[in-house]
Amino acid sequence: MSDLPNIEKKVSQAVRHFWLTRNKQSRKQGAKSGARDAGARTAVTGGAQMDGFINLLTELIHGAGVGRSYIFHSAHLELPGYFRPTKEWDLLVVKDNQLIAAIEAKSQVGPSFGNNFNNRTEEAIGSAVDLWTAFREGGLHKGIAPWLGFIFLLEECPESLRPVKISEPHFKVFPEFKEASYARRYELLCKKLIRERHYSASAFLTSSRTRGTKGIYAEPAEDLRIASFVRQLISHVAAQAR
Repeated sequence: MSDLPNIEKKVSQAVRHFWLTRNKQSRKQGAKSGARDAGARTAVTGGAQMDGFINLLTELIHGAGVGRSYIFHSAHLELPGYFRPTKEWDLLVVKDNQLIAAIEAKSQVGPSFGNNFNNRTEEAIGSAVDLWTAFREGGLHKGIAPWLGFIFLLEECPESLRPVKISEPHFKVFPEFKEASYARRYELLCKKLIRERHYSASAFLTSSRTRGTKGIYAEPAEDLRIASFVRQLISHVAAQAR
């Protein structure tokens, strides 16, 4: 836990890594194809953007006394599912055939927030439901219930911050969604994932393209701050994985 006082600096470095990696991937693809759309597509689908966060969590888990041989962040990330054979997570802690923790680190940038919001929501819920059902059915050897974490980084821009209209042709939506921006929708998603116990903890960050390359970010919700996420994670893995 010695690194926790410097968590803001380290998260800033992870945010900077996200934007610099994304920009590099976009330029590289564009140089190969000469197509701007292809470059944008690669920046969305290419890996490694969230590696700064995964590396940070890996070091904090190790610093809490968990051996590196129990921490998986670049390979062997598959876990059995109930509705599908396997699902690949972003970070796992596994010891003695016991899943200690599993973490997802996801992001979204513009300009297409609408369809991508629905996809990210379905992915987050589906991954958790699949894992917990597999756990219930003995696919993870039962034992201690694992700790599940969900980190989300959203591009801060006019499109993600402006209110979004909702179509209600048959039934009224829940009032918290009325005139909510995509940023607010993601915040609600993270809160509700915890409230419904799909995940043990969640962290929600926003960052703009220009300020993000300097490591500047915001945390819109006090109860979704990454420092709290880290404290809960470290407390669990330190107790279970030694």
